[in-house]
Amino acid sequence: MTQTIAFELRGEHIALDALLKATGLAPSGGYARQLIVNGEVRVDGEVELRKTAKIRAGRVVQLGEASVRVSAPAASAS
Repeated sequence: MTQTIAFELRGEHIALDALLKATGLAPSGGYARQLIVNGEVRVDGEVELRKTAKIRAGRVVQLGEASVRVSAPAASAS
């Protein structure tokens, strides 16, 4: 069963390892980095080996059957 997670950025980007931890796909930053180094993480369908790759709005990160759709921060009312 495929799991899709919606993730809203708080800024312009998030590091790949931090995204995996923030979404609960990895229990720790160290585990997230190990998943990345082992080639288990894809960004927009391509294996990503850079632990701190900048993930911006519109990208899709995949780990196993789970995918994370990254969106821009909601516009704040000023």
